[in-house]
Amino acid sequence: MIWVAVIAGLAVLVLLIIFILQNEDRVTVHYLGVAGELSLGMALFIAAVAGGILVAIAGATRILQLRSQRRHSKGNPAASPGPAATDGQEPKSAS
Repeated sequence: MIWVAVIAGLAVLVLLIIFILQNEDRVTVHYLGVAGELSLGMALFIAAVAGGILVAIAGATRILQLRSQRRHSKGNPAASPGPAATDGQEPKSAS
């Protein structure tokens, strides 16, 4: 199973290299007042990596937030009453 993932990853990398090589027209990129020239393929690659990093940071932050909530709720059993909880009324007996 691991070899399938390795082969798929290598195939994606080859396709990425082909994309960058086919898009080597020079473009001027402006970012926060700084301008520079680089190939179109590389500019798009950098933008995609930056977007992936932002998504990873947001996901890691959310995971840490959920773990913190879970850790705090474990120490306080009243925070999550569970399925056996009632609404404060005693059960009626059938007599």
